[in-house]
Amino acid sequence: MHDLPLPPAPIRGRGAQVNPPNRFERLHVALDPDTTDVPPEERSDPRTTFYFDNTQTILSKNDSPDVPFSLGLNAYRGCEHGCAYCFARPYHEYLGWSSGLDFETKILVKLRAPELLRRELSSPRWQPQNITMSGATDCYQPAERHFKLTRGVLEVCREFRQPISIITKNALVARDVDLLAELARYQCTAVYVSVTSLDSELAGKLEPRASRPAARLEAIRTLSAAGVPVGVMVAPIIPGLNDHEMPAILEAAAAAGARRAGYVIMRLPHAVKDVFLAWLDTHEPGKKARILSRVREIRGGKLNVSEWGARLRGEGLFAEQIGDLFTVATRRAGLTEQHIALSPAHFRRPGGEQLSLF
Repeated sequence: MHDLPLPPAPIRGRGAQVNPPNRFERLHVALDPDTTDVPPEERSDPRTTFYFDNTQTILSKNDSPDVPFSLGLNAYRGCEHGCAYCFARPYHEYLGWSSGLDFETKILVKLRAPELLRRELSSPRWQPQNITMSGATDCYQPAERHFKLTRGVLEVCREFRQPISIITKNALVARDVDLLAELARYQCTAVYVSVTSLDSELAGKLEPRASRPAARLEAIRTLSAAGVPVGVMVAPIIPGLNDHEMPAILEAAAAAGARRAGYVIMRLPHAVKDVFLAWLDTHEPGKKARILSRVREIRGGKLNVSEWGARLRGEGLFAEQIGDLFTVATRRAGLTEQHIALSPAHFRRPGGEQLSLF
């Protein structure tokens, strides 16, 4: 773990306050901890920059037994939501960037995502099965308002009646209620809205450019009223910070129309540890010792474990208590822990249907 310099004040609108070293690179650029004498034009600029990703494939395979999907689709790499705990941050290191500010300010945009999905679904080799969006970065992050790639993907799914699940913490998902409602008619979609806290102030610090809690609950209400199956993910649980909110989150989501619930415990792989520790120093220094102590308690004395089966739920007495609380609170809220089942039975290739004879 590196001792990283902190800026003199929180960087507004950003979850990361540092740019940890890239574990694959020998050189590292660090923020100057004192910029008082630096002219504005020479200071680090945390504005977002977009890059076009000319990828040739759009579906990624997942073989993890503790993740309930095998095919993922991510139209963006990097995420401007800036969640301080995001497990996907280290993927940016494969691009030569940092898991910190780079992850939320350098966004790769796959402009061909709808076109590439259409090509996959049109292939005779395609075996209809569920696809999940936001397996890594959020498909409704702020960039989606401009690029509309997620909506384009949903339009393709509607045309093919292709089953697709969505995980997001942005209320922008309600924009596409028309497409989602039509897919839901064929049991081809489910939306899972992630709610980390009901405290708007805490959410604004922890997930600075994601929708605030009230807006996420309203999105659940909108989708549910339109007949779209909706679940809530209490994710991530950060022991000592938001674990006590679990029952209230589940109650609020159920009242808004959620049918299913799930949770995961915070993971801190690679440089995510540095980003989150810097976040604690900046925003919650008084709770830092307690939070880290509880994280170590469920991680076998470490801040992170990568073993399947343990990484999402943790181990030990405290992890069991969190699981028991979730089970009781879910039952009381009238939610189920079962996944919302989707069906490929209505899949079709446009233009390939047999014409009716009159």
